[in-house]
Amino acid sequence: MNKPATPNSFRTGPDEQGMFGIFGGRFVAETLMPLILDLERHWNEVKNDADFRAELTDLSTHYAGRPSKLYFAEGLTKHLGGAKVYFKREDLNHTGSHKINNCLGQILLAKRMGKKRIIAETGAGQHGVASATVAARFGFPCVVYMGATDVARQSPNVFRMKLLGAEVRPVTAGHGTLKDAMNEALRDWVTNVEDTYYLIGTAAGPHPYPELVRDFQSVIGIEARAQILEREGRLPDTIIAAVGGGSNAIGLFHPFLDDKEVRIIGIEAGGRGLDGIEHCASMNAGKPGVLHGNRTYLLQNADGQIMDGHSISAGLDYPGVGPEHSWLRDSGRVEYVPILDDEALEAFKLTTRVEGIIPALESAHAIAHAVKIVPAMDKDQIVIVNLSGRGDKDVHTVASMLGMEI
Repeated sequence: MNKPATPNSFRTGPDEQGMFGIFGGRFVAETLMPLILDLERHWNEVKNDADFRAELTDLSTHYAGRPSKLYFAEGLTKHLGGAKVYFKREDLNHTGSHKINNCLGQILLAKRMGKKRIIAETGAGQHGVASATVAARFGFPCVVYMGATDVARQSPNVFRMKLLGAEVRPVTAGHGTLKDAMNEALRDWVTNVEDTYYLIGTAAGPHPYPELVRDFQSVIGIEARAQILEREGRLPDTIIAAVGGGSNAIGLFHPFLDDKEVRIIGIEAGGRGLDGIEHCASMNAGKPGVLHGNRTYLLQNADGQIMDGHSISAGLDYPGVGPEHSWLRDSGRVEYVPILDDEALEAFKLTTRVEGIIPALESAHAIAHAVKIVPAMDKDQIVIVNLSGRGDKDVHTVASMLGMEI
């Protein structure tokens, strides 16, 4: 595929059809098209509406705890012996991850649209918890679809969702992971078109979801950009974030996309290696196709059938990626690199030991790449890693990997 011409700005888009170059769009059942168009109309009304933004800012500040901190990881920096490492601490948000940013925005949109019921999909459970949280806050019934495999490996988050009043529906189809959960959520939406709002958790799906999730999550990068200018008096040399569907990453990346001096790196789940099929590195080992309403890079076989893939991290265990990431990959603005399960596990242990911070396994993938590149960088250079969530939810998975019992 030929590399697209460099645009005047990487921060524009999508176009009116929801396309980022050849990626994106809305490939949905005819039943859903009126809902998608209605969602787009409401989104276009609120995205620059001062009252909507004021309510979201108030909730983000007083309920979710924004702005999140930009933390100088002194212990990790000293251990690696190279560039200064900063963590953008999304793990400190209410519910323990970046997911609350998007959920607060979408629940306000659902309320404005007059919807009466919330559905969501979840992999690691963090989006499920955030969806259940905002549904409880605003008095909506909530159904969360979660792959049976993820229900087993993320039991603390399943319990949290139930405590919050949500119904968790395990999905046994396929490998019982995030792809299968999203399939079932879409089936529910087709069946309950009148009263249901589908609160998608990542920057994927049919337009306008990739755009609106990105815009709600861009608070991460907006804050990080201002915070590093205040702390260091300049922009970072490199920013890094893990990419599953890609919401935490696009949230960090988007405000920096036109800063040409900033190197931007997205980290995919390399699983057990890219030689086989036990990974979720769709942009390194996949090809363009259509899944969940948008055209993007996907893991698929020669017949175009979607492959399930594998990752130690439930939140990265998805065979595709948000369409804007696919466009940024092909345009060359963002590098996408795989990290193996074992490398993420070592970064998880290292961060816990030298920083006293237990990172989510998703975030540990991003930290693992920092561990690789920071030692070769100069001591006056700066790296920001998005710590997208905390690792409480992953302790059972890590204990199992280490041959221990809790």
